[in-house]
Amino acid sequence: MRIVAGRFGGRRLSAPAGDATRPTSDRVRESLFSVLGPLEGACVLDLFAGSGALGIEALSRGATSAVFVDRSAQAVAAIRANLGTLGIEAEVRRMEARAALRTASARGEAYDLLFLDPPYRHAAGLGRELSEAVRAVLAPGARLISESDRRAPLELTLPLSDERRYGDTLIRIHDT
Repeated sequence: MRIVAGRFGGRRLSAPAGDATRPTSDRVRESLFSVLGPLEGACVLDLFAGSGALGIEALSRGATSAVFVDRSAQAVAAIRANLGTLGIEAEVRRMEARAALRTASARGEAYDLLFLDPPYRHAAGLGRELSEAVRAVLAPGARLISESDRRAPLELTLPLSDERRYGDTLIRIHDT
């Protein structure tokens, strides 16, 4: 797995060991970020971050800051290793996504770009709860990108502006 483009383009990223984390493929990230366009100055929240590839790709393409959230110790270690290798300073939180959203809301944090990439096996049951929780941390004009299995999609109640399929992967872009 590598960073597709931007100032860190071509650099390799490591993923947590085992099959608990399913990193977004280079091809899907390349297509997604082509659709997203310029990210200059964006504040990013990467929930269910895994290796941190989505948030790191955003930073590579001009985002100003990113917060990475995952409840897995192995994922947090991989994210920290990837950030360290690239010399990126970013906050990494080891916690469950809904708790992270409550914490961010209580702190008054707002994000321009939010990535939701829950484990495929849990995505179908998280839509309503995540839809309500993310609203509190979205900046005006923010975009939320969800990734799930096309057969059991993450159904959010936010306005959908684009949807793309890459094999079994479904990417949805929600504009607020």
